[in-house]
Amino acid sequence: MRNTIIELKKADLTLGNQAATVHVLKGIDLEIGKGEAVGIVGPSGSGKSTLLMVLAGLERLDSGEIWINGAPLHTLSEDKLADFRGRNIGIVFQSFHLIANMTALENVAVPLELANAKNPFETARRELEAVGLGERLNHYPGQLSGGEQQRVAIARALAPSPSVLIADEPTGNLDSDTGRQIADLLFSKQAERGTTLVLVTHDPSLAARCTRQVKVRSGMLEANTVSAASVADVVPA
Repeated sequence: MRNTIIELKKADLTLGNQAATVHVLKGIDLEIGKGEAVGIVGPSGSGKSTLLMVLAGLERLDSGEIWINGAPLHTLSEDKLADFRGRNIGIVFQSFHLIANMTALENVAVPLELANAKNPFETARRELEAVGLGERLNHYPGQLSGGEQQRVAIARALAPSPSVLIADEPTGNLDSDTGRQIADLLFSKQAERGTTLVLVTHDPSLAARCTRQVKVRSGMLEANTVSAASVADVVPA
């Protein structure tokens, strides 16, 4: 039996106010094993990105339970949730989310410093070197290409040695060649460290690289596991 690291039980979430409310997640049950790479796929508006934000600890459930690495996120206070997220969950966004007036080194080191990690700048330097940016430590985001900025974001996400890595369309803002390079980097680091990877993507080729794919439609899971060939049925061109 696999070692479960993420578990959702009857996860339910409605967003918006009054007439504009949308029932986004509808009683979702999901288990993800330690070290798995899981792709979340589905049509636009299906709820997959919201599901990812719940798994990242960035969106609260209305009801149901979410357990990550043995911690009940649904019961944690905001402060304790933020602390847990900083130590256990790395997040890579489509649009990089780097701080413009900080160097690559500072973008990786400052979150570690704020979390009272030991030797934050030494760790940041090591992580940036590991993603091929050893010569770009003192460059600002505006001086880096899109692919380089996403490498900084990956280094930042991996720096705390999280047990779970969350990626939201990690190649969505990149050209196809750069996107493949970033995907290679993401999966190689995930395998190297034994990290659990959960990503949302519209790219069937990226989803096919995952060990398992989860289809979301209208806020519900169609199946926990689908073949690579069937991803095209639910991912729009």
